[in-house]
Amino acid sequence: MEKSAHKLELQRRIAELEKKELWHLDVEDDPETYPLMPDMVDYLNEKLSSRIKNKIANIFGARFFDKLIAARQLIIKEVRGIENFKAVSGGKIVTCNHFSVGDNYAVWVALRDHMDGKLLYKVIREGNYTNPPKPFGLFMRHCNTLPLSSQLPTMKKFLKAVSVLLGRGETILIYPEQGMWWNYRKPRPMQDGAFTLAVRNKAPIVPIFITMEDSDVIDGDGFPVQEFTLHILPAIYPDPSLSPAEAKTKMKNENYEAWVKVYEDFYGKPLVYSEE
Repeated sequence: MEKSAHKLELQRRIAELEKKELWHLDVEDDPETYPLMPDMVDYLNEKLSSRIKNKIANIFGARFFDKLIAARQLIIKEVRGIENFKAVSGGKIVTCNHFSVGDNYAVWVALRDHMDGKLLYKVIREGNYTNPPKPFGLFMRHCNTLPLSSQLPTMKKFLKAVSVLLGRGETILIYPEQGMWWNYRKPRPMQDGAFTLAVRNKAPIVPIFITMEDSDVIDGDGFPVQEFTLHILPAIYPDPSLSPAEAKTKMKNENYEAWVKVYEDFYGKPLVYSEE
């Protein structure tokens, strides 16, 4: 089967960004968006209409991804280290490498039986909420998502919602690398956001790194469907003896180092990035 020209172009763009060390940039041609204003989002589903849409979206989202799993277009091969998640009580932030539209559902599948009735909330980019890519609009807006915003009043609302959710024991998934790099196997250096929120809320980080292997199934773009192994790693806690800035940096470095170890152990080779 001929490989998709679009996916080949994504691979080229990823290689280019890797050489330039522009780790957080998106490689997709994201649609134009518009600012997310405070009255456009109900982070905590306080409105009845929001709660109804939330239930409908989660039902349809689960059906959508479960069909992909049944068709072996999304393959979760193994979950390792679930005891590390279970060992952490109360609210927590989960970090995960971002390489697929299905990686958040893989995380949900891994954690859902160990969350004591709680939900998985996902931090997403502003444009994925205001102008989401088809056919994921319903999921992006109503499947327990927490959109970022370029507007300060909206971000104040976001920060308050994060504090409320962590305070009541929920789990929040954040992609600390930021942009999605399709099927990229290496861990990327991270942005500060997840760790700033962890320090601000005195919440632990539970790192997850997903490794991939080619399956014997070819997807609609002519590439092997990847088999995911989810590695759930020991929690990282804010150090109260440090300043907030120092504690944030320490957590970020520990998270990155833990991911690198998984990468090198699983693939049996040192992490090396391309250079200019």
